[in-house]
Amino acid sequence: MLSPTSNPPINQTMTTLPQSHNPSMDNQIHRNGGVEPNHHAAKKPKLAHSISDSEIHEEFSHHQRGVARINNGSFGSCPRSVLAAQSVWQLRFLQQPDDFFFNVLRGGILESRAVVADLINADHVDRVSLVDNATTAAAIVLQQIGRRFVRGHFHREDSVIMFHCAYQAVKKSIEAYVTPIGGTVVEVQLPFPVRSDEEIVTEFKKGIEKGKLNGGRVRLAIIDHVTSMPSVVLPVRELIKVCREQGVEQVFVDGAHAIGSLPVDVKEIGADFYVSNLYKWFFSPPSVAFLYCKESSNDVHHPIVSQEYGKGLPVESAWVGMRDYSPQLVVPSILEFVNRFEGGIAGIMQRNHNAVVKMGIMLAESWGTNLGSPPEMCASMIMVGLPSKLCVMSDDDALRLRSYLRVYHAIEVPVYYQVLRNDDRDPRDKNGFITGYVRISHQVYNTIDDYQKLKSAINQLLEDGKICGGLPTE
Repeated sequence: MLSPTSNPPINQTMTTLPQSHNPSMDNQIHRNGGVEPNHHAAKKPKLAHSISDSEIHEEFSHHQRGVARINNGSFGSCPRSVLAAQSVWQLRFLQQPDDFFFNVLRGGILESRAVVADLINADHVDRVSLVDNATTAAAIVLQQIGRRFVRGHFHREDSVIMFHCAYQAVKKSIEAYVTPIGGTVVEVQLPFPVRSDEEIVTEFKKGIEKGKLNGGRVRLAIIDHVTSMPSVVLPVRELIKVCREQGVEQVFVDGAHAIGSLPVDVKEIGADFYVSNLYKWFFSPPSVAFLYCKESSNDVHHPIVSQEYGKGLPVESAWVGMRDYSPQLVVPSILEFVNRFEGGIAGIMQRNHNAVVKMGIMLAESWGTNLGSPPEMCASMIMVGLPSKLCVMSDDDALRLRSYLRVYHAIEVPVYYQVLRNDDRDPRDKNGFITGYVRISHQVYNTIDDYQKLKSAINQLLEDGKICGGLPTE
């Protein structure tokens, strides 16, 4: 086994807030194609003792002090022990790069891929490639769709379907690779605030029917496992079942926020392609993600062409030219870190889910607002309504408030503007319609003080009678 340590030297329609919460992810695990408690990936070595609070604090002591980091969902976090392992890998390369390239690199990446394959219940390690991030994976999938249009396998009436809140880089990949050569795009409006899976499935079915107009076919469905903004866990298995029933040719699940925050079982989920970033919720340094391909294909290639082109995506992705490969090599070290926690990664997921729901409810009750979804439709992030008196009336207002909280209160949290629908879905507090939300995250390093700091900052704005449009800019 290759590892650096073994190779020296080197209120209207508001989502109901439960009076008490008995945290459980059992329903969520079932809903999203997750592993059962006895799944092989859940087996962990018996611990002499679980990691302590002080040890967790030490692992993340490089974080800037005094900052409430409740935005783990954007950039993730990497513990000191994994950073140390990364440094060892980097030094090994610098000490003797020729030997590293020919005798170490490929074996190290293969070991990391094997760890991921086991975690996600892939049939074979050859179904798993390591790439930089979900954006790279989207380019890989959409380039092969574009090639099919070019070759005449697809036609101008054919389409790609996705939710309107798909990640912007994914939309840009469609704009780059699909629409210029005749493909069309169907955007499905994600209901928000959302009340149930059924609402989402109903809207998705309408989108597929739209894609079939004029004799066209839906060639690719892009489905987020956890949407970014607003953040909601989507019923991926149900949506993929709809795709299969309706003749959608391929399904690409963008699980950028999934691994480490939700159980991922790719065989149960059943997508043709599944990507997830390891740096968001699985503690890797930036930047590495896995791309799972259900079937091997000679037409799926890394967007950077090197001498490995044509040898299969896993090999192509393992060498894209001179760069730092250490993020791909530390995956076994990450597994060592998460297994220091009671229950391993499953225990971490449960811990973060319980905590973010508890903190979301605390904030919503303090502000007299709502949650953006039922607790079972969130993982380690949750949307919390902001008081209507803050007047979040545009994306610019949301960005201004986010900047204000960061600069003047040392709080890192995304702010979301929700356009009014002018129907019974629009939630209200005692003063008006709720159009602003914060997306709070919880990771193992967070404490209740982080969320109390956010609560106090918003309440202070209300006491001072300030609105978003009047907040200072940086």
